[in-house]
Amino acid sequence: MAQHTPTARICRVCDGFAAVAITTGTRLPDGSRATLRVTCPTCKGTGRSVPTALVRAGR
Repeated sequence: MAQHTPTARICRVCDGFAAVAITTGTRLPDGSRATLRVTCPTCKGTGRSVPTALVRAGR
């Protein structure tokens, strides 16, 4: 029989790619490109979503 695997709670906004490096187009003195590291604001760089039962609502 097939084994059931638990579904991973992947962030809907970043689809699991929580951190990316974006090039700015400028070059540093050593010739390499300047990059910015940007993390997903929803999952805060973890790549996983928080279960709705753990989300704090209200005051």
